[in-house]
Amino acid sequence: MAKYGKWLAGGLGWVLGGPIGGIMGFVAGSLFDTAATDDSSGQSPVYLQQSTTSGDFGVSLLILSAAVMKADGKVLKSELDFVRNFFTQQFGIAESQQRMLMLREILKKEYSLQEVCMQIRYNMQLPLRLQLLHYLFGISLADGVAAPSEVEVIRKIASYLNISQQDFESIKAMFVKDTKSAYRVLEITPDASDEEVKKAYRKMAIKYHPDKVSNLGEDIMKAANEKFQQLNAAYEAIKKERGMV
Repeated sequence: MAKYGKWLAGGLGWVLGGPIGGIMGFVAGSLFDTAATDDSSGQSPVYLQQSTTSGDFGVSLLILSAAVMKADGKVLKSELDFVRNFFTQQFGIAESQQRMLMLREILKKEYSLQEVCMQIRYNMQLPLRLQLLHYLFGISLADGVAAPSEVEVIRKIASYLNISQQDFESIKAMFVKDTKSAYRVLEITPDASDEEVKKAYRKMAIKYHPDKVSNLGEDIMKAANEKFQQLNAAYEAIKKERGMV
């Protein structure tokens, strides 16, 4: 699983409010009711003692995760395990346990996906929004198959996040493979000329070069390097297919 780093847990300079804040209020209330029923000691458990009101982007990540998980009408253990393992790798076991409790409550709630995405869109840079799609496709493939309904929800999320159709198709092609995947990664069609292929590769290499996100931390650089490697692999596959030099 690729590492996306601490960009998920705040430090983005925006306060948790709006539609995401409303969902967080629902989650906090549900967890408090559960704690009051299960714990007669009078003390709030750890997951309720921590603040969730100051730039906690991890909450919005869970909201989008829930949207993808519910897309095909069932929530699978493999999907839950993917999210749990992701948060465990990034933040440790204790934080992961808290997030999974929150996810359980978010999965119960109906909300406007568009409004949530608009809030994220206006508070997150494009390179991070692109990395977010990688994570969501990871959830969709947790059971080995990306259901069309899950891919469609991710497409809607990309649109709401103001991610272009070309960028969406390029990222999708890295996860949902077919004979045209390499061309989609380069954002061209199979009928492109050899010169157009080379031009597209140069354009994409500039667009996705890791130096573009060098100021965003080591984990973002690692994810960008992974994207860049897949871009190079797609280009090499097309060159081999065509006998290009």
